[in-house]
Amino acid sequence: MGLADLQATLAKYVTARDAILTSQSYSINGRSVTRADLGEIESQISILESRIGRLTRGGPSIKSPSLGA
Repeated sequence: MGLADLQATLAKYVTARDAILTSQSYSINGRSVTRADLGEIESQISILESRIGRLTRGGPSIKSPSLGA
């Protein structure tokens, strides 16, 4: 997943968090709806922010093992 995809996903999670903070549950026509788990949303936001941070700072590079002759 590239930087743009991570940023788009992060924006969706932030929107979801904002919706949860505004109203965790609601009813429409007698049907009750409960939003997603705030803790899980916060966890995913943290993970995405870390991944975006690594990408924008150049992140650690992974070297392939050397196959000596």
